[in-house]
Amino acid sequence: MAQRKTSRPSKTRKKAPSAAPRDVAGNVAYALEWLERRGTKKNRDGMARYGIVADKVFGVSMSTMQSLARELGRDHKLSEALWKTGWYEARMLASLVGEPDRVTPAQMERWARSFDNWAVCDTATFVLWDRTPHAWGKVREWSGRKEEFVKRAAFAMLASLTVHDKKAPDEPYLAGLKLVEREAVDDRNFVKKAVNWALRSIGKRSRALNKASIDVARRLAESPDAAPRWVGKTALRELTSPSVQRRVKER
Repeated sequence: MAQRKTSRPSKTRKKAPSAAPRDVAGNVAYALEWLERRGTKKNRDGMARYGIVADKVFGVSMSTMQSLARELGRDHKLSEALWKTGWYEARMLASLVGEPDRVTPAQMERWARSFDNWAVCDTATFVLWDRTPHAWGKVREWSGRKEEFVKRAAFAMLASLTVHDKKAPDEPYLAGLKLVEREAVDDRNFVKKAVNWALRSIGKRSRALNKASIDVARRLAESPDAAPRWVGKTALRELTSPSVQRRVKER
């Protein structure tokens, strides 16, 4: 009697149906749950050592947040909704998923007024705001503000523009050096470090800006006041270094 052939199960698995698309509220809930699962005390302690203080924090590393941002993609409405949660990581994520061409001056002002640490401030300026058409205006406007992190945002954005605004001529950066020299007297830690950052960054952009930045740094280094003297001396060491001099000569 002939043997009956038995059918074998296929080795190819059917794909699971893709998850239904989430709306903004669903994405916020998903992001907060995702972040909470990955938060650790070790990361929270590490943040505190670097002066990152926030009322609501899970303790998630930047590289981990970036992987979630890639999954979510750019989404202006999601960015705004994440910001409103008040969680440190959600606010970092808000900048990572924001759409530069949809950012408004009013939104920038609203976020800046609620900055409570340098990491959220710097991420907003470096990954989102310096790519908007409002960046230079906010540098000028915020450079004279009283709030520590709003003023820091002005100079962090000025430093960021030296990297990301490839087409800008030297003129706006020369104007930025005047703001640096004017505000270097502010001895608050997070302000003076951003002023120093902007000065060093401008001085590495071109030969002409290097010379102008060194002139500013030398004047500040001779100040009788501690804050401008520190800004000037630390910038001067870097801007006159052989590595920076080689870099600007090649441009």
